[in-house]
Amino acid sequence: MSTTPAPANPKVGFVSLGCPKALVDSERILTQLRMEGYDVVSTYQDADVVVVNTCGFIDSAKAESLEVIGEAIKENGKVIVTGCMGVEEGNIRNVHPSVLAVTGPQQYEQVVNAVHDVVPPRQDHNPLIDLVPPQGIKLTPRHYAYLKISEGCNHSCSFCIIPSMRGKLVSRPVGDVLDEAQRLVKSGVKELLVISQDTSAYGVDVKYRTGFWNGAPVKTRMTELCEALSTLGVWVRLHYVYPYPHVDELIPLMAAGKILPYLDIPFQHASPKVLKSMKRPAFEDKTLARIKNWREICPDLIIRSTFIVGFPGETEEDFQYLLNWLTEAQLDRVGCFQYSPVEGAPANDLDLEVVPDDVKQDRWERFMAHQQAISSARLQMRIGREIEVLVDEVDEQGAVGRCFFDAPEIDGNVFIDNGSNLKPGDKVWCKVTDADEYDLWAEQI
Repeated sequence: MSTTPAPANPKVGFVSLGCPKALVDSERILTQLRMEGYDVVSTYQDADVVVVNTCGFIDSAKAESLEVIGEAIKENGKVIVTGCMGVEEGNIRNVHPSVLAVTGPQQYEQVVNAVHDVVPPRQDHNPLIDLVPPQGIKLTPRHYAYLKISEGCNHSCSFCIIPSMRGKLVSRPVGDVLDEAQRLVKSGVKELLVISQDTSAYGVDVKYRTGFWNGAPVKTRMTELCEALSTLGVWVRLHYVYPYPHVDELIPLMAAGKILPYLDIPFQHASPKVLKSMKRPAFEDKTLARIKNWREICPDLIIRSTFIVGFPGETEEDFQYLLNWLTEAQLDRVGCFQYSPVEGAPANDLDLEVVPDDVKQDRWERFMAHQQAISSARLQMRIGREIEVLVDEVDEQGAVGRCFFDAPEIDGNVFIDNGSNLKPGDKVWCKVTDADEYDLWAEQI
């Protein structure tokens, strides 16, 4: 008696570029496809179709997106494009006319439908039997996950086109966010990284409407969300926090150990003149006072930020102001970008003097050297102290992890010399033995 072999599952390759918010979009698309019986494969050759989730924030990101699309076409031939650069369909098709479909960010249904058109799902797939894990498909390691709480942004920063790509602020229902967080924790996640375009603005669009979670009322607001997340027993790390007044309410939660004492605040500059041109809140003196007050309440507070040098109209005086501000602020983790004009950004129309590329490069180098000295000195203060470390990788040399002041991929690492017995996802207490500009070395206690 012969049996007919079961038909193979359709196979999808996926490339996710850009920021963690795009990564969350990718995870949602992949979860839906897996629920429909698609297999996710790791090579172009094994895929029936390839989806490229693009980044379109700055020109270098667009160039990378176009390069990856070209590579996928060359290696596979059947390519669907989605993500932030998808709002510029004409530009994509001018370079790669053979792409099968182009969709913008958050257009999950359109992406899935485009995959259906190329390689239909199996008709005999039963999602009640062939279950996707309840936490969905994750593209991050098992022990940490990004938790996106909203889409879009209400700001109109002159250098940014995010609102035109992702729209105005739309907050997710607080019960849905907390349900997702709970599922992730039950699946083994030890760290939740809270993200959005403007995390502090969560709930503004729905007037901080009261929702429900586990039968109890919870306001759709940053403070109440963090209080609820703190009950899950994992690290909660906040990204993209604008320093609105109500951020002050979070500092006592950090001091009490409810959420990580870590704030990722995109200051972008310090000069009031440049901040005004950027259409950013120009209240840097108050910010310095608030940083001082935050640290008095929570001495372990870590502040990371990003800055832009070479913005149109930035003078040497503005740049020196920024360096002096950094000295006063004593930020722990800092990234810096040279200004790059983005097609469609209002900054392109400013009647301001363009900063030459060589001057941008010089200021970037001086900025990085200045901040490295600050970061190094602050890390040196950690030597001899005990810290809790979440392990990311282990090999014969030892373990590599992160403590509360290190977000994955953007901050530093903690190298545990005697950590070969550990495994990814372990949390261990260590004593810091050494430090450089970015990283720590430690021994298990």
